[in-house]
Amino acid sequence: MNRGFFTILGAQFFSALADNALFFAALALLKEQQAPEWHLSMLLWAFTVSYVVIAPYAGAFADSMHKGRAMLICNGIKLVGCASMLLGMPAIFAYAIVGFGAAAYSPAKYGIITEYLPHEKLVEANGWLEGATVGAIILGTIIGGYLSGAQISNWLHSHTLGQYLSPAQFAIAGTIALYLLAAYINLSIPKLQVRLKPFHLDPVHQAREFAWCVKRLWRDPQGQLSLGVTTLFWGAGATMRLVVLNWAVIWLSLTMEQASQLIALVAVGIAAGAFLAGRLVKLERAFTVLWAGVAMGALVIIMLLVNQIWLAALLMLIIGALSGFFVVPLNAMLQHRGHQLMGAGHSIAVQNFNENLGILLMVGLHAWLVKNWSSPVPSDASALLLKQFGHSGMPPMYLIIIGFGLLVMLTMSLIIARYRAGLARGVLHD
Repeated sequence: MNRGFFTILGAQFFSALADNALFFAALALLKEQQAPEWHLSMLLWAFTVSYVVIAPYAGAFADSMHKGRAMLICNGIKLVGCASMLLGMPAIFAYAIVGFGAAAYSPAKYGIITEYLPHEKLVEANGWLEGATVGAIILGTIIGGYLSGAQISNWLHSHTLGQYLSPAQFAIAGTIALYLLAAYINLSIPKLQVRLKPFHLDPVHQAREFAWCVKRLWRDPQGQLSLGVTTLFWGAGATMRLVVLNWAVIWLSLTMEQASQLIALVAVGIAAGAFLAGRLVKLERAFTVLWAGVAMGALVIIMLLVNQIWLAALLMLIIGALSGFFVVPLNAMLQHRGHQLMGAGHSIAVQNFNENLGILLMVGLHAWLVKNWSSPVPSDASALLLKQFGHSGMPPMYLIIIGFGLLVMLTMSLIIARYRAGLARGVLHD
């Protein structure tokens, strides 16, 4: 891996760092505004919906220009959304603008890796990429939680700045600097000598081309299995952030700031699992890691038996490690097959479409459960629970955690059965 690769990695890291810090700052803003609890799920839903809606255009946009330039444009869109939130636009709508920029950014950031490196380097590169992304999640979670937390709130109240900015607004302002830093690094990304494809604005043409790409990737035996796993992973991962936030408050009596640090431990585990996968799993052996997905689903259900912080921290690390270990090789396989079948940008757009459709479905289900199945907070509940859930009620944690874990286990078991059937027919190899 050379300097150019790490320049690409750095630009992606700081842009993702800002995205994640902004998510927790926006959560804090909704809490300050006493928004209903289900609005927290809708915040993530609004961010994700663009990945599905603009998927037919995102890949074509990325393939129509040098991908470093596409990344710079999309980072600017995210900066506009962040600034809009600071200037008073409702958090859900402003974060939707950020999501629009992120959706257009993704095919460029993954596509440039497949163009820059030979296929035998893709698993290692994905290990680096997922490690950097997870590092951004960890630091972004900590930064967003800290900047909108009690210490900064006390500091703001003792300074004149507190007259103009709430803790959440202060955290949102801080993310602007991160987006600017990402843009600065982006300017040094090497311009690759690749064949550019014309960008057609005709929606019928784009829809037909995208539909063909979706059909081709789903019909490819290796692409089908890889896409099924990564779709499940990202849908489950997005929902997991919301589940852990509420679980940490209800089961472990942690504050939101402390709960965000627990989510960071999941990300640490993912980074460790991604590193191990990059070192131990070759591209041609990508499907041998499917068992880790079933184990992850089983460990999610065990969350209901944990009420000690040290044990919860260990559980989050293990869940994260299993997640990173099984998703990195399959993500590399999916990128490799997609690049072979239809080009880097188009294949990543198809991947984003499916993965984020999974996120929309799972996060939307979570929001529906929280909105319709929450129960009143008991009168003798702690002050922490009253502060967190007094306006909207207690989420149905038993139903959410058990259902979530069983869904992951069942889906991964079906994918393993599909893989074994492919081996028996000779369309896949072990």
